[in-house]
Order: sequence, then structure tokens, then C-alpha cells
Amino acid sequence: MASTKKSHAIDPAVARAIWLRAQRLDASAPFGQGPEATRLAVEHLGYVQIDTINVIERCHHHILYSRIPDYRRVHLSQAQSVDKSVFEYWTHALAYVPTRDLRFFLPAMKAYRAKDGGWYGSVTPAEIKKVLKRIKTDGALSIRDIDDDELVEKDHPWASRKPSKRALQLAFYQGLVAISARQGMLKSYELMERHFGWDKAPKPPSAKQVAEYLLERALTSQGVVSLDSICHLDAPSKGAVKALIDSRVRRKLLVPTHLESAPKVQHWVAPEVLEAVHAPAELVHILSPFDPLIIQRKRLAAFFGYDHIFEAYVPAAKRKLGYFALPVLVGDRIVAALDLKTDRAAGKLLVQKWTWLEDESAEVKAAIEDELGRFERFQLGRE
Repeated sequence: MASTKKSHAIDPAVARAIWLRAQRLDASAPFGQGPEATRLAVEHLGYVQIDTINVIERCHHHILYSRIPDYRRVHLSQAQSVDKSVFEYWTHALAYVPTRDLRFFLPAMKAYRAKDGGWYGSVTPAEIKKVLKRIKTDGALSIRDIDDDELVEKDHPWASRKPSKRALQLAFYQGLVAISARQGMLKSYELMERHFGWDKAPKPPSAKQVAEYLLERALTSQGVVSLDSICHLDAPSKGAVKALIDSRVRRKLLVPTHLESAPKVQHWVAPEVLEAVHAPAELVHILSPFDPLIIQRKRLAAFFGYDHIFEAYVPAAKRKLGYFALPVLVGDRIVAALDLKTDRAAGKLLVQKWTWLEDESAEVKAAIEDELGRFERFQLGRE
């Protein structure tokens, strides 16, 4: 555990206010309106996670909706396929990332090209060459466009039986192709340089520049940061990031802090952020379990005193909150968890379970129900 000998103690309420401000969940329409808001939101958050679960609207749309009241699904399609201001790649999970930050992912792409084995160990150079040649000749390619594969046995439960799909996926991670469009979870792949219209690829960053990017991304989207929150599921980056933090602390650009409720976990914050804390407005947000505010469970528990349980993979008899429970944020409190399901055929949003996490209030319940109405219209494409 980190020492807090020279660390500034902050109340969890102050830490929550800073984090909510950084996440832009403390104001209505913080990124404005229209398609441009999607680009601004992704750039500010650093990435927006993609997931396949479709009990309600998929999480990438849900995360943007939580910060852009007039968000439309076509706005993300425009950003990816027309404006090309966002692209897909792996952060701690598959995510939409700002195209302005693409160069910071070039080292990871290069590492994939040098890697042998793993999930894609069965893919041969000839298979990669084959799909790249087909894309070069015929244009963007989806797996549905490939009907001449000879199916193979799976070597992993999540693997595909189509060799061309594996080759496309590996070419994507290697940075040879980009996902140029997406319909649901069906992806179209285009040559990277043709998709972005490059004369030449961006210049790869140094290892120090990648670490600086990770630190700046976290400071922007989290406000108060820890080594774990900066390098979520990325332990190899911790050494370089910690060296940068120590340098900034020496120059008084960062202040060592810790939550009064969690003194053994070292955090850091910019002094100007610590001096400009304001209590968040009493807004209601029904959040995705993959929302940046929720996905880091230990951080969420430390800041909000709430330990979210994702129960989609828990046997039904053992679930407490429900299959796909969504935390409900009111102001700076997570007050309830709602297990929701969209019945698209019937045109209804179903509340399968409502769990109060603090004493029920008629006023808060009414505010949540109002938000549920708007949430239902979004789910059904009416808003």
C-alpha cells in the first residue's frame, strides 16, 4: 500500500464532486447538441466501451446518451464512418477512441504484428494476405461478405470457425485494417490508410509519450486519480506512469491525496482542480454497468460506498440486483439499482426489479420515474 505521509486527506464527497465533474455527469448537455457532441464526448472521456449485451441499448450508445440528452445512434455512425473522428480499438476492452489519439495505439498494433501464438496463433500470413488483397480489390469487407470459407474446428469457446474472420480480427489488432462501419455488432473492415485517407501513417510516440497520454487521459476524465485508475487492467504501464506522477508532484503540478475513508490508497489531483470544487446538481442518470463511472468497481466503492455487482453471468437463483441492473445516480449518490429490459416487440421498457440502496423517498422516486420515461423513449428510438 502507498504511504500517505505527505498526502492531503479529502472528504469522499469532495472526491465524488471532482470525479462527477470530470465525467461531465454534473451538468445537463455538457457537450452541446447534435453530431458534434459525440466527438467532443469521446475526446473528453478518452474512450467509450463497446459491449455486445443488448438487453437494453448497447453500452456505447448508453454511455453517450447519459451525457448528451439529444444523442442519436446515427451520430456515432457519422463520427466513425463519415467524419472519422473516432475509431475502434482495445483500451481495457474494445472501445471507441478519438482519432486524434490514434498514434498512441500504434505501439500496441506493432506489438501484435510481432507476437506469435495467442488466440490468433492459428492464423497464417497467407490468410492475412488473402483478406487484405480482397479488401484492396473489392473495398470494405464484413464477415457476411465471405461465403467461401472452409469451416474449421474452434480452438477457443469465443473463436470463430471461419478462418477469414480470425484473419480480419488479427489484421485489425495489427493495425492493418480499421473498422470502417458497424451495424449492431456486424463490423466492416477497410484498409487503415484508405479509411483515414493517409498519405503516410502518424508518427509513433515514444514510451514516455504513451505514459503521458495515459496520465492526461485519466486526469481529464477522472479528476482524482490513482495508479490503478490510470492503468486499469494495464499493469505494465504503471512504472512509467508513476515516474511521471512523481515528477509532477516535485514540480507541484499534482497534489498527493487520499480519501478519508480509504487512507491506504494513494491518489493525486491537480491543485487547481482541488481548489474549484462545486457540489453537483441533483441530476438523475440511469447508468450503464459499463459506464466509466461504474466499470472500475473498487474505485466506485471507495468514492460512493457502493459495490456494484454485475450479475449477467451469475445463476438466476443467486442474483440480488438482477440480470442487467443499472445503477441510478441522483446528484452525487447512487440511490437505486434497476434491472431493466427492453421489450422491443411490445414497445415497452420493463422494470424487472427495483432495488433501493438507501431509504426510499417519494421525491426521488418521482424524479427517477421521470427519467425512466425519457430512457424508455431512447431505448425505443423515439428520442
